[in-house]
Amino acid sequence: MPSSLLDLRNRLEYALLRVLVWLVRLAPLDVAGNVSARIWQLVAPYGRRQQRALDNIARAYPDMPLTERQAIIHTMWGNLGRVMVETIQIDRIIADPARIDFINERLFNRYAGKMGPAVAMTLHMGNWELTAWPMTKAGWHPAAVYRLVKNPYADRYLREQRRTIYPAGLLARGADYEGDDSEGQRTARRIMDFVRQGGRLGIVSDLFDRHGIPAPFFGHDANSTMVPAMIARRVGSRIWLARCVRLGAASRFKIEVKELKVVRTANAGDDIRATTAAAQRQFEAWIREAPDQWMWSNRRWS
Repeated sequence: MPSSLLDLRNRLEYALLRVLVWLVRLAPLDVAGNVSARIWQLVAPYGRRQQRALDNIARAYPDMPLTERQAIIHTMWGNLGRVMVETIQIDRIIADPARIDFINERLFNRYAGKMGPAVAMTLHMGNWELTAWPMTKAGWHPAAVYRLVKNPYADRYLREQRRTIYPAGLLARGADYEGDDSEGQRTARRIMDFVRQGGRLGIVSDLFDRHGIPAPFFGHDANSTMVPAMIARRVGSRIWLARCVRLGAASRFKIEVKELKVVRTANAGDDIRATTAAAQRQFEAWIREAPDQWMWSNRRWS
């Protein structure tokens, strides 16, 4: 497509995004979430990701009745519908302390002033964007790795909207707007340097990673990112695991964090594999507690 036409399309898409944002923010937060949840539950089952979601949950729960698996996926689509409108109203969520219950804040407070470099691993559960909020609230200025949005106008806007959660910025992975993957390579170097210099970095770590290493996940090996374990092993940082769980059918959440022991022996490769596997075990345990809040429609197994 000629660059002028591509730019015009990008500008039109961005304009539509801003109109959507304006409309969503006209309604009270929970009303907008309920409407979006219902729309997603009606429309999403006809999309291509419905079958992937059903295949994934069947792999994880082969003995679960089909009707129960379908009910979980139905609730999952509702959660994702709410996440969509919450993403553009995240300022309203964090401005209301009653909406977020940080259930083990005392654990975090133990490290006040002595946190040092850290990597936070999370998964697509509840509203996963909020898992960085405890770090931000504590004044630790986290950054996060995210997937670049192909539309540069929308990408810049969405980055800015997330700055309240990630004051140190967002680091893009994947190809850039023109398909050049050098941005992803630069990101790999930047995140290592960021943590080495004392930064706190968030990484969503529950997706299939073709460059990752196999780790058991619901009884099947799943290629998992080894980046958090590799960074922690090399620079001596902590690893925190975090999850966000929605409370009821509203924009109210509980956030839980756990420190993951970083394995450090004479064999760096074995250490990275062991730490990665331990993180995925905890993710699986969390998903089993609230399977309808995890995004089954993502690619997890090859």
